[in-house]
Amino acid sequence: MVRTTKRLSKPRRLLCVALTLASLVMGLPGRAIGQDAKPKEQDYYQITPFEIPQDVVLEVGGFQLMPDGRLAVSSRRGEIWMIDNPLAKVVPASSFKRFAHGLHEPLSLDYSDGWLYVTQRPELSRLKDTDGDGEADLFETVSDAWGISGDYHEYAFGSKADREGNRWVVLCLTGSFSSVVPYRGWCVRITKDGEMIPTTSGVRSPGGIASNAAGDIFYTDNQGPWNGACALKHLIPGKFVGHPGGFKWYELAEATIGPQPRKPKSDSRMMVEAAKIEQLEPPAVLFPYPQMGQSSSGIACDTTGGKFGPFENQLFVADQSHSTIMRVYLEKVQGHYQGACFPFRSGFGSGNVGVELTASGAMFVGGTNRGWGARGPKPFAVERLDWTGKLPFEIHQMRAIDGGFQLTFTKAVDRQSASQIDSYKMSTYTYIYREQYGSPPVDQTTPTITKAAVSEDGLSVTLMVDGLQVGHVHELHAAGVRNQEGQPLLHDAAYYTLNYLP
Repeated sequence: MVRTTKRLSKPRRLLCVALTLASLVMGLPGRAIGQDAKPKEQDYYQITPFEIPQDVVLEVGGFQLMPDGRLAVSSRRGEIWMIDNPLAKVVPASSFKRFAHGLHEPLSLDYSDGWLYVTQRPELSRLKDTDGDGEADLFETVSDAWGISGDYHEYAFGSKADREGNRWVVLCLTGSFSSVVPYRGWCVRITKDGEMIPTTSGVRSPGGIASNAAGDIFYTDNQGPWNGACALKHLIPGKFVGHPGGFKWYELAEATIGPQPRKPKSDSRMMVEAAKIEQLEPPAVLFPYPQMGQSSSGIACDTTGGKFGPFENQLFVADQSHSTIMRVYLEKVQGHYQGACFPFRSGFGSGNVGVELTASGAMFVGGTNRGWGARGPKPFAVERLDWTGKLPFEIHQMRAIDGGFQLTFTKAVDRQSASQIDSYKMSTYTYIYREQYGSPPVDQTTPTITKAAVSEDGLSVTLMVDGLQVGHVHELHAAGVRNQEGQPLLHDAAYYTLNYLP
């Protein structure tokens, strides 16, 4: 029997092909559909901008969620504003009310026993609204035992109260190089009674300060003299964190903190000098410049019990220049903190400075572009970052082990892709430890990943590495790794600062 087929016109042939392809795609399993689709940050963490009142310049320095649910926001312009219903889906300009003004660049806020504590450039203060009209009417100085010279660079950032009730304050140098008034370039502690305790020397230009889940205090320092790149540094009483510009104040502090350390040798390397200077505590995490930003700032620790996603006890660090939030995993090796930083969320409205993560799982982010500029296009912004409830596929932790690193993941990996060595690329570099401004990456090496072993549950991979470098950032890219649904990592980069070998 002879079968004849009528030839379709070209438009009808194209339609049939399209319908056939569509039916095939619809019939494919989910893994094949999503295999090459790149996930997006906004699928997992959404930004809600607040509507700032017209003609108000709100260059955010710090946040504090109040007991009655209002959000206190401090501005570099010397004001504090209260925002009603900051967790609402929409936060209109009518939610804002000015609480205080006439302050001197308040960059940090805290609340305790009915008082709003404010770290200003010249002092730690506390404010109270005694008559209930929504405006502060009682202002008290807690401590002003440090100096200011009028130099624009003398910022001051304060922590929330620690377990003993102390507030730690990091004081920027006068300019980038010197300290012309007491304790510029230092961290000091202010007790509940207002006593000032010199604590740690070597600070250059802080951008934020906060504790981790264990209660240890960290601050961000910025690239410049004696700082090859921005970094997260652990503040330890009696230690020195890198910049000798404030050494002259040991003459006031020696009885409390001990003798002045020897001055580091310029054009050396951090870990070379740390081996010679007992008090020198190296940065816990270096933020590669410019990959991870150019002006690190506010810090928040996730103690929300999973309300902000799968990163319990990790730190989130803002960057002013790049208008981003990055994520930091810390561990202790040989008694020192070190760890890895990861990209987390970009796309904020201005240059991020203040960060506050509440118990409910809301992260408030705010900032300004005045002075340095920022990727965010607005001159200032107040925003909220919320987890959508969807679990991102991320490198959860990067831990140093004997001979390599262990990666853990938020979702089980595809065993075939994650066990292939060519799914990963690693390079290392460090920075010159010098009195000149900043440093290019130097001493680059390319270690060899010799093995990638996937755990039985698929949630971790052990990378064995030949050529680990003490004192180097180990930059890892895991672009070839997929999860069991065939999806790539939301962010495939990790940067581990390997100061000490386990």
